[in-house]
Amino acid sequence: MRRKMVIPTVLLIVVLVGGGVLAFIDGSETKSAAAAPASPPVPIVAGVVAQHDVPIYLTGVGTVIAYNTDVVRSQIQGQLFSINFTEGQAVHAGDLLAQIDPRPYQAQINQYIANRDRDQAQLQNAVANLDRYTQLESKGYAAPQLVDTQKAQVSQLQNAVKSDAALIDAANVQFSYTRLTSPIDGVTGIRQIDVGNIIHPTDANGLVVVTQVEPISLIFTLPETDLPQIQQQQKTKEPLTVLAYSQDNTIKLGQGMLRLVDNEILQTTGSIRLKADFPNKAHRLWPGELVNARLLLDTRHDGLTVPASVVQQGPKGAYVYVVNQDGSVAIRPVTVAQISDGQALINSGLQANEQVVVDGQYKLQPGTHVTILQGQAADDAAAQSAQREPIP
Repeated sequence: MRRKMVIPTVLLIVVLVGGGVLAFIDGSETKSAAAAPASPPVPIVAGVVAQHDVPIYLTGVGTVIAYNTDVVRSQIQGQLFSINFTEGQAVHAGDLLAQIDPRPYQAQINQYIANRDRDQAQLQNAVANLDRYTQLESKGYAAPQLVDTQKAQVSQLQNAVKSDAALIDAANVQFSYTRLTSPIDGVTGIRQIDVGNIIHPTDANGLVVVTQVEPISLIFTLPETDLPQIQQQQKTKEPLTVLAYSQDNTIKLGQGMLRLVDNEILQTTGSIRLKADFPNKAHRLWPGELVNARLLLDTRHDGLTVPASVVQQGPKGAYVYVVNQDGSVAIRPVTVAQISDGQALINSGLQANEQVVVDGQYKLQPGTHVTILQGQAADDAAAQSAQREPIP
């Protein structure tokens, strides 16, 4: 009987002790949780969704092409007498570039002139004799055969004078070739021959290359999928504007007009070639230069833009962090029309004047409370973020 009473008593003691222990542990955790401080707000750089007119561009890569490129070659052989230009000089059509020794060609002209004068003197004498023979023949003192022979001689000398005149003209043309002039307005390149050398018409490199740079052309390519949009815009406004930028898109090189859409699509690349003309008064576009081309297709009125760094990419596409009124952030999916000059044009997902996170997204989760940096602190945070970005 005593044994049966001891067992329940022991069990009761164990239960009471266990409950006390659990109560103690639960109380300790509650106090710890209450004592733990709230997470501090995450510092971020914020911006506002702007609303303004935004140009819509189609971007491609192109090569600058000179309007005209001429190799100045000699059309005669001779010793190069003088060089009358400096390398890289801007020249006009007709400007003297070099002079070939003209003395041999001047001597030939003088010879042909002397031959013409001799034949003219003989012609005058033959005409005078023909007049005399004609008078004698009318009186019966000269045979008709003598008159006919004299007429033939006059005709022969007349044609000799004409031949002399033609030879003089040809010699003058050869003499004019001793002056090597620029055929176009442009810029000279590297001189290919020095003074004193013999220049030939068959010289492959000629004297110098003159390249026209004002105006100038740009040939660039766009995906063939852009062709319907271009054709549609060409019906409403002509011509379309084209902007040329340096390869890093930091320097605007010129503004021109679209002149040509090629008549066929390049099957190997699935692209279409386009040609634009630029006035190039400042000579910032140079033949052979590789540039980025922007075709101004349209203008989005009252478009919404944010800095390009606002837009993040996730498994479900593009999104941004929007700052709520209570200082927390939320993820907002967006669709982006284009990114140009560091600004992203938003098609949907944002409203004008909403506050978005520009920098500091890597520390955020939906619902995180943030504090917005201002002034120098915002600039320092942006610089640190740029250092963390991988080098492309």
